[in-house]
Amino acid sequence: MTLPALPTIAFQRRALASGHITANELAAQAMALAQTSSAFAVVRRCPSGTGTLSGIPFAHKDMFDRPREAVGMGAHPSAAKIAVGLAAVLVRLDAAGQVDIGRLKMSEFAMGPSGHNAYHGMPVNPLVPGAITGGSSSGSGVAVGAGIVAAALGSDTGGSIRIPAACNGVVGFKPSQGLVPVDGAMPLSWTQDCIGPLAASVDCAVVMLSIISGRPLGEGPRALRIGLLSGPMQESASVRMQAAMADVAKLAEKAGHTLTDLPLKFFDGLTEPANVIAISEAATVHADRLQSHSGTYGPQVLARLVQAAAIPAQAYLRALQIRQSGRQCMRQVFADCDLFLMPTLADTPPQGAAVDIGNDPDLNRVIAGLTRFTRPASILGLPSLSLPVAVTADGPLSLQIIGPAGTEGRIAAFARMIEAAVALRPQHSL
Repeated sequence: MTLPALPTIAFQRRALASGHITANELAAQAMALAQTSSAFAVVRRCPSGTGTLSGIPFAHKDMFDRPREAVGMGAHPSAAKIAVGLAAVLVRLDAAGQVDIGRLKMSEFAMGPSGHNAYHGMPVNPLVPGAITGGSSSGSGVAVGAGIVAAALGSDTGGSIRIPAACNGVVGFKPSQGLVPVDGAMPLSWTQDCIGPLAASVDCAVVMLSIISGRPLGEGPRALRIGLLSGPMQESASVRMQAAMADVAKLAEKAGHTLTDLPLKFFDGLTEPANVIAISEAATVHADRLQSHSGTYGPQVLARLVQAAAIPAQAYLRALQIRQSGRQCMRQVFADCDLFLMPTLADTPPQGAAVDIGNDPDLNRVIAGLTRFTRPASILGLPSLSLPVAVTADGPLSLQIIGPAGTEGRIAAFARMIEAAVALRPQHSL
């Protein structure tokens, strides 16, 4: 089984250059799809500029400032703010000529890995009926997975780019902490927030990340030492996820890369510290509004913020210490390997009904289950690319390619090789 063909930035460039379609027609097609999609919070029409992305339609998570527009943040309408400035990432994409056709739905205040939203509902997964879309960049995953846009910006604090990418069968690229400016973007956890693309292909993700970071990503060495997650954490993934990763390992070895097992036993000890840091910082961001407008928060988000308010400073500071220790451990890991692989999710995206539990006491367990494999890269500040590598009757299986800070080019080069080898999508041709 393969995934459906998706329009890529390169394909749309060729179509525009050859005269097969005009920029107006391309935008009209995307807007027509947007109107019938549940992924959009706002549909707009912006004039096309000149540059790398000239004439190509995009849409982005509803958390970026654009002057005189309401930024909804996936929240109750009373939380929307009228932006004054322009988010730094949109400054760069606008300068590259993007046609920004709208704002995409997201989990409330970016707090939720499943994609459920108490006020706006969850977009429909374009691949698996009834499955979650992933969060918090739910609309971004759906808009790309449904072929409306070739790429969309999301944000990632504990997996919010990579999880929806995995749920919708697309590429999600979380950059190194601090690589992409967050000015003019809604904050959640200031020490873990990252902005990056969800995209139809690795090349699309690279184009977008190069633009929003303001620098080329580079390539890196051709022959790499590839670490493979092993031990209890890897064994918690489904049998078919483990089999898909084994297949990728064989492809890597065939391409001339060397393989090594990485137990990474300390990774399971990072889940709770990562959550403590994120939720403590989120509670600080929301402290004033929570006090005056608590009734406008959805029950799940409210429960998490109220719990966070009770976290002692000692627990937060201890989590920071654990993060620093984890980073020291990773220096030794990367002395022995150039990149390593691990699942994005334990299996295919779960059905929405299975994880839509509101503020049930079991909520923390459900969230931890969805973010178990994505939180380590977030707390450690590492770049991580999620890539679909197999398709089952229940949906796609995706893995993460993770490297040291600043190795986005190395990650992308390896991801291109795997993407071409597994060939899950047919290519558009003019």
